[in-house]
Amino acid sequence: MTEPVAPIESHPPVSSANPAPTSQGERAPTPEEPISGPRITIQYCTQCKWMLRAAYFAQELLSTFSTDIGEIALVPRTGGVFRVTIFPSASTSSTLPSGEGEEGEVLWDRKRDGGFPEVKVLKSLVRDVIDPSRDLGHTDRALRKGSTVATPAPKTAAPPTPSAQTTAPVDKTCEDCR
Repeated sequence: MTEPVAPIESHPPVSSANPAPTSQGERAPTPEEPISGPRITIQYCTQCKWMLRAAYFAQELLSTFSTDIGEIALVPRTGGVFRVTIFPSASTSSTLPSGEGEEGEVLWDRKRDGGFPEVKVLKSLVRDVIDPSRDLGHTDRALRKGSTVATPAPKTAAPPTPSAQTTAPVDKTCEDCR
């Protein structure tokens, strides 16, 4: 039989009085310390299977804004909800249940804004609240390019033919959210 091998690198246990530094040299917040920075909630419909989309948006925001964001919470809901809300101070809102009685700014609502945001648009909306002077690099360039491109004039459609009117209407509501 072989003897167990000791770990290559061992770290001393971390006490709550002296937390280990993070990769950037900062201390990790303890449970007693309030979280600094804004809190963002992403409410998504579980019946519509939008959890992966919500997680993707959360990952994109965390990778872009890093420690400028205090917290991102994924909040499961039903009824076709997809809403991104930002709360200016995480310490005041983290004690309340998500979405209940909080004074946050709704950045994106699927029903209000018509669908889901593009990542660059969502990053821009978050940046405008957190740090309006911050440059988002290629995201800002893509947004500027998109706003300067002239939109083509809508083509005038011919009146619908009787055969087109007899087709069955498309139901746009989620089967699970009825």
